[in-house]
Amino acid sequence: MDNKDYLNKILDVKIDRPFGSKHPKHGFIYPVNYGFIPNTVSGDGEELDCYILGVFEPIKEFRGKCIAIIHRTNDNDDKLIIVPENKVYTNEAIDALVEFQEQYFKHEIIR
Repeated sequence: MDNKDYLNKILDVKIDRPFGSKHPKHGFIYPVNYGFIPNTVSGDGEELDCYILGVFEPIKEFRGKCIAIIHRTNDNDDKLIIVPENKVYTNEAIDALVEFQEQYFKHEIIR
């Protein structure tokens, strides 16, 4: 499935790095919930990763709408942006919320 096929779809996400948790290798703290879509394969061979925006407490799973894709132009690991169905984020807001990790990659936001 092309990652663009996920846009505007309601998806179930499993959270493996909840809000406030520490990255196992790099030590930074996650300011958002971060997880993946089960039974998918991304460009890096792992499941397709997701940033959950609009939920500011640690969660284990989430059902929400994919409003955008962070397409890394210097890495093969796109990230979906998943939000509660009634939430809207500008590209600037998305960039600000994912900067903690995306600052190390060149990327574009696909809508």
